[in-house]
Amino acid sequence: MAERSTAAVDVADNSGETSLTAQADQSTADGVAKNRERDTDSDEVQESTRGDGSEKTSTPELHSGHKLARRYRLEECVTRLDGFSSWRAVDEKLRRAVGVHILPADHSRARSVLAAARSSALLGDPRFVQVLDAVEENDVVYVVHEWLPDATELTTLLAAGPLEPYDAYQMVSQVSAAMAAAHREGLAHLRLNPNAVLRASTGQWRIRGLAVNAALRGVSSDTPQRTDTEAIGALLYAALTQRWPYESDAYGLSGLPKDIGLIAPDQVRAGVHRGLSELSMRALANDGATASRHESPCTTPEELVKAIGEMPRIRPPEPAFTAPPEYQRTTYQQGTYGRQSPHPGAAQPLAAPPPPLQSRTGKALKWAVSALLIAALGLGSWQLADALMDQGGASDDPDQTRTTDGDGGNKAAAPLKHIPIEGVREFAPSGSGIQENEVQLAVDGEEGTAWITPQYQNYANFGNLPSRRDGSGLIVDLGRVQRVSQVDISMYRSGQTVEVLAADKDASGPSTLSDFSRRLTKLSTADSQLKVDLKHPVRTRYLLIHITELPVDNAPNRFRGGISEIRVKG
Repeated sequence: MAERSTAAVDVADNSGETSLTAQADQSTADGVAKNRERDTDSDEVQESTRGDGSEKTSTPELHSGHKLARRYRLEECVTRLDGFSSWRAVDEKLRRAVGVHILPADHSRARSVLAAARSSALLGDPRFVQVLDAVEENDVVYVVHEWLPDATELTTLLAAGPLEPYDAYQMVSQVSAAMAAAHREGLAHLRLNPNAVLRASTGQWRIRGLAVNAALRGVSSDTPQRTDTEAIGALLYAALTQRWPYESDAYGLSGLPKDIGLIAPDQVRAGVHRGLSELSMRALANDGATASRHESPCTTPEELVKAIGEMPRIRPPEPAFTAPPEYQRTTYQQGTYGRQSPHPGAAQPLAAPPPPLQSRTGKALKWAVSALLIAALGLGSWQLADALMDQGGASDDPDQTRTTDGDGGNKAAAPLKHIPIEGVREFAPSGSGIQENEVQLAVDGEEGTAWITPQYQNYANFGNLPSRRDGSGLIVDLGRVQRVSQVDISMYRSGQTVEVLAADKDASGPSTLSDFSRRLTKLSTADSQLKVDLKHPVRTRYLLIHITELPVDNAPNRFRGGISEIRVKG
């Protein structure tokens, strides 16, 4: 196994707390990540040599309270090394916390940092910490990015112990899918480590420093996809074992014992999920090849996403059952307040029952109660008969459906049962998909994951592209014809124009709009929750959540949407 060099410090850029931990950078055989850097970062370094070592560039003299562009007020310096500094700051215009990287305009890497920041900003993928601004002015280059005070670094999570299998599965699934999307746009990370991966309070995993962190440190690679894939394998290995998969200690984690090579996670620690252990070994490089003896190596994030999709899905753990507290007897007795306590040993008289209602008033009350009972029975019988008649037929008329947002809607006479979703695919009538490898995220039972469209410019109707003329969305396959009474959809973002359609019960593999002839809702703008309650259940195997227009995505004239979760009941 190729040996790793140990770096001194890698500092959190925007998680809300500063993290100073050692970083191990890899140099593998067969050209895997040949150009990875040997860091000499130190939090106390005030200046450093330029890339050629011939000349020094000082970090701009800045201090807390300094303003950039009369807008970004610097609050706290969290990194100062290698000619640049990183700060926690406040955007006074929008009144929010941000992070800022600053370096002199004549720094040897200033141009590459600006280019990397602008490319990352154009990606606009919410799974990455977003670059908000990249500017050169007054002999200074600065990059402004999101600051996530409610997010927790993977480094911090691992300090408490290994992740549970479900959490590790979610982490590697989301990070792999995000990096696959970035590489499709020609962007690499090259410094993907436990400091760069954050878990938000919603459970969603975010990646910071895409392209920018590598540019700040002058890192490059001849095989960027292989470099990032191997880094994901190392993250998964650490999440499963609380060990760093190389001989050097890093990120507060102990490395592997020397001279034993790379061993599988389930050999390092008992109880490790076998499938995840195998997956991490397929991604890790061992002298330029996979350490797994059973499966072929994964050399790109796309291959890693495919391998994850072929695994049996790992379900979240069942919530722990808490027994109710034992019933405690009390000495309180009804009607004893104000009475004298009996003497011990004294015989207690038995309370006489109240006399029956024999008066004229009592008889009237009995007749009134009897009449009310008879009326209630008659009303219940009438409602039952009406319900049975309603179930006698089904209608596809949208005016006979009840669509509510949130928790509203009419209650069913009997509790509805969850209908398992056997498959899901993109609605792509032109044959051209957009994010086909992420469709499972819309049916994985997690609100924090989502099928998300790319960001489109200028036009809300998917960029007004000819291939998207009929919009997009997801086709849900229930496995067989089912009686569908309710469809509950969590939209990735409110403001999407959407409708829900169903195919005929005899349909086979529907793919165009004409194949979905049964309209369950009208085309309208949806909130973050779209709940469809059908007065008359429909019998179908396929449902289409059809999106025609997207909402604005964090910037004018840019649009993005998606679906977080789909649930079907009947």
